[in-house]
Amino acid sequence: MKKTNKVLPAILTIAMLFAFGVSKSFTQVTDKDDSTYKTITISKQIWMAENLNVEHYRNGDPIPQVQDKEEWDNQTTGAWCYYENNSGNGTTYGRLYNWYAVSDPRGLAPDGWHIPTNDEWTKLINYLGGAEVAGEKMKTTSGWDENGNGTNTSGFNAIPGGYRNHEGYFINIGRNALFWTSTEFNSTNILFRNVIGSIPDVYNPNYTKDFGLSVRCVKDN
Repeated sequence: MKKTNKVLPAILTIAMLFAFGVSKSFTQVTDKDDSTYKTITISKQIWMAENLNVEHYRNGDPIPQVQDKEEWDNQTTGAWCYYENNSGNGTTYGRLYNWYAVSDPRGLAPDGWHIPTNDEWTKLINYLGGAEVAGEKMKTTSGWDENGNGTNTSGFNAIPGGYRNHEGYFINIGRNALFWTSTEFNSTNILFRNVIGSIPDVYNPNYTKDFGLSVRCVKDN
């Protein structure tokens, strides 16, 4: 019987991580609610490897939870919700935030961190090979519908938390991971990043400020 080489897969995994300049960090960042998040170093950027799940701004002020569809639709200040208003989804996917919460001057990200600009997202995605292939390297190896799992060789751990649209409806859990940027497209719309389960791409469209998307933070330089 041929002896199985169990060392080779480990060597290949390490080689892939070095090829992408990825350093797995076991230190954690803590938010205002004392929740902790794993981090990942990709090139010279340090990212959260989990979705944000905080309900207070950095100064301690609460961020309102908005469950009602009409109230969400009419909201013009910061708000968050769980997907389908189910706290169990928050445990897995974090919270969904409108852009008013993202841009609030009281600060959504933990101290020493910030919501990434569109350029910072571009730097990450280009380092992983460009928008046509980066999604495959960012997606988790399980949890995506219809065999949409990725390789997660980047360690980014993109999970398909879906989103809430401007009318308050919840859409595409298991199929999409959508992340706000801090960059305005125009006076009404904001750029975001869309990782899709069925393809390896990462898209860069824009939505109005009243959509509810996931948030990842990047460490200040």
